[in-house]
Amino acid sequence: MLPGMALKSKPRIAIVGAGNLASALAGALHSAHYRIDQIIARTSSTKRARSLAREVGTAAVLSGRVQIHADVVWFCVPDRAIAAAADSLANAAEWKGKIALHSSGALSSDELSVLRRVGAAVASAHPLMTFVRRSRPLLESVPFAVEGDARAVRLARAIVKDLRGRAFSICKEQKAAYHAWGMFSSPLLCALLVASERVATAAGVEPKAARDRMLPILRQTLANYARLGAAESFSGPIARGDIDTVQMHLKILRNLPGAREVYVALASAALRDLPAKNRAGLSTVLRKATSAVA
Repeated sequence: MLPGMALKSKPRIAIVGAGNLASALAGALHSAHYRIDQIIARTSSTKRARSLAREVGTAAVLSGRVQIHADVVWFCVPDRAIAAAADSLANAAEWKGKIALHSSGALSSDELSVLRRVGAAVASAHPLMTFVRRSRPLLESVPFAVEGDARAVRLARAIVKDLRGRAFSICKEQKAAYHAWGMFSSPLLCALLVASERVATAAGVEPKAARDRMLPILRQTLANYARLGAAESFSGPIARGDIDTVQMHLKILRNLPGAREVYVALASAALRDLPAKNRAGLSTVLRKATSAVA
């Protein structure tokens, strides 16, 4: 709670940025009855900022002209732009007593150190979720990794609770590993799925049809993983120790070199981390395949 705030009042929030994350966050905050004071954007984002501002009942303001009166300023800009955006707004408010947050998964709250030096308490609060242009996920049940100054962390946790998310603490030194974990959870999963579509073409199935036909097994795999964990959800020729089938796969994938590399890498990871029979034989096959790829 900020100084001078009534016991049950919610802080006013300004959002910096108008991209996919900013849109999801502003919408969720608005639904949770937070007042969005401003959507602050660069000239290049004016159209999206105005659209978002209309949606949440506020005004869009260019960053070079803004005067900030909100209690909380939440930076939802690309990682490379956070420090510069904070610097550009250092004279746009009396920062003493305010909270500044950013939502980078990889970078720590120190990106906002320029605002810390002029009196703000700062933190990072990153939702472990994917945000793309044509989809706006709900933030209910979404984990938020939070670190920073104690006062800013307390308020960030309270806001996440109001959004029905789940805040957890992270050390700033762990954020790079945390973000790499997130990379495996969604972007690299998409890379695996597009590689799967490429392999489907070798079976005479076009990518759109492949996507539709993969969905039942994907959904069941995720359901199994959620209920049973990875080890008990693992099936297929590596789990069975079926060398002949793996060799057959590698042979057909010679015509799809990118997909073959993905197969070898993931099969090797599975052999290391998941239950498998005939490990020695499979290890030899995959080692030879790795040498062939190199």
